[in-house]
Order: sequence, then structure tokens, then C-alpha cells
Amino acid sequence: MPKRIDHYDDPQAPPANSLVPSVNVIVVNERDEVLMICRTDNGNWAVPGGAIDLGESLTEAAVRETQEETGITCEITGISGTYTDPKHVIHYTSDDEVRQEFSIVLTALPVSGEATPSSESREVRWIPKAELEGYRMDRSMKLRLSHYVEGRVRPYIG
Repeated sequence: MPKRIDHYDDPQAPPANSLVPSVNVIVVNERDEVLMICRTDNGNWAVPGGAIDLGESLTEAAVRETQEETGITCEITGISGTYTDPKHVIHYTSDDEVRQEFSIVLTALPVSGEATPSSESREVRWIPKAELEGYRMDRSMKLRLSHYVEGRVRPYIG
């Protein structure tokens, strides 16, 4: 399985060779639990998300990625933030693509479906907000979730 390696402010990281707009989705159910996946490419926990394809809108990509990775269909409700830190690069070993971070994080409610793993998620769970700290995740995902859990009035822009 190809790997994903996240580097942050690492002088040994390979230089970025692409910038791909992507979306992450913080789906929260009626029990105030966050929909999380355990990624197959690096074993870290994350909210669902991925690249925005040509010909689709931000919200279409968000709903598609969430459904593909978790089995849950969601309704987009807002924006939590934008994350474009050039110090964060993501190395995909399958083709040596090294992306500079560019992610828009949306919020959503579940509409239908059952939490089901996919080729990109070895496990899918609804996790109480208070327990998120106990899961292994990349620093950028921790930052995105902490901004959401803080209940910021305005989206984070960075």
C-alpha cells in the first residue's frame, strides 16, 4: 500500500511539487460525536476528506469524500477554516508527489448511511469530542479539530 508521510517544518522533507485544493469534513452527530477514520496509508486518525476533482464544487467534493471513506452521507452546514501552511508538505510515496497543504475544512451533519470502512479507511468511528485527544493523528489534523472544538465564532484562516 502506498504511504502518506506528513512533514512539518522539516529541512529533510522533499520540496513540494504540487498544490492540490482539498476538503476535510467535520461531521458531528446528535450525540455530539465526530466522525473519524483510521487512514490506511499512514495509520493516523483523521476526519474524512480529499482532493476536489475537476468539475465538482467544494460541497460536492466534501459529500463525495465523506461517503466514499465512511459510508455516511452528510449535509454541509458551514466552514470551520482554511489551512494553507507551506511548512506542511505531504509526501505520497506511490508517485513521489509532494503536496503543499491546502485544505478547506467544512462542518456537516449526517443524513444517512452506516459507518463502513473503505480502501482509504481501515476503521470508521463516531468519537466523543472529549476523547479525540487520545487518538493518534498528524499535528495538522489535531489543529483543525482543536479549532472546531474551541467553538470559534469565525472560521480559522491560515
